[in-house]
Amino acid sequence: MKLGLFLPMMGEAATLRSLLSTAATTAERVGFHSLWFPEHVVLVDSPRSKYPYSPDGSFPVGGEVGMLEPFAAIASAAAVTERIRLGTGICLVPQRSPIYTAKQVADCDVLSGGRIDFGVGIGWLREEFDALGADFDERANTCREYLAAMNSLWTDELSRHEGNHLVVPPVRMFPKPIQKPHPPIVFGGESTNALRRVADIGQGWFGFHLDPDEAAERVRTLSGVLSRRGRRPDSVSISVSPYLKPHRDAAALEAYAEAGVDQVILLALAPGVDEVRDEIEQMGALVEVAARLQTRPRPHH
Repeated sequence: MKLGLFLPMMGEAATLRSLLSTAATTAERVGFHSLWFPEHVVLVDSPRSKYPYSPDGSFPVGGEVGMLEPFAAIASAAAVTERIRLGTGICLVPQRSPIYTAKQVADCDVLSGGRIDFGVGIGWLREEFDALGADFDERANTCREYLAAMNSLWTDELSRHEGNHLVVPPVRMFPKPIQKPHPPIVFGGESTNALRRVADIGQGWFGFHLDPDEAAERVRTLSGVLSRRGRRPDSVSISVSPYLKPHRDAAALEAYAEAGVDQVILLALAPGVDEVRDEIEQMGALVEVAARLQTRPRPHH
């Protein structure tokens, strides 16, 4: 099993550069497999939208606390590391320009030496979509179509796409990603519809705020969906984050491995440079524990 880190890069502007650099270099030094950066381009005070990962639906930080744009954070982390994988966790695809997003993914893959995992999802914050002029109600269909267009931009010499939500005339986008045919697409989301998107398009799944029992149930469901799509359950990598749940010890890692999880992604949230270094070094003791665990084969249906 592998161990990753979820890094919401938030805080004072004067310290964010040092905070990110310290987190990235420390995580690579102690042996973490990956870093994942979330996305919200804007937040709003007291949103009507319900955050899916808290009991009362409230977002854990206020609207005045922003976070670094994930591709900017990835590029910065790539510049100070050599081996650790770098992912969006997750990129809110349907509220973005798909052509610019495809370009950012490809360029970050090139500049990192082929270390990008493209974590994607459809979002939950209607107010953010409204601010960006994006259609919240159509976000699932938009996400699929935008990814289809991105695939052409990453892989075709002459790229094009024509659909209900996007028309791309014949264009050329270079450089192409280093990873072929493109960086892995890792879908976030815990609903059955999200798992269907994994089975249809994805090379990975990123389950969030799940304990080992919840992860096991979702893995079983995903295995069934994959089989019905004619795909082997082991054709998709499984990453799960406990997020705010207290499952961050050796026993929890063993339970996640038994559930069929390939990678556990722990939250690092310390607010200062020294604090984040200490937090990551302490969690680094679990890297060797994870490395000794064998993920249970996922069921075939």
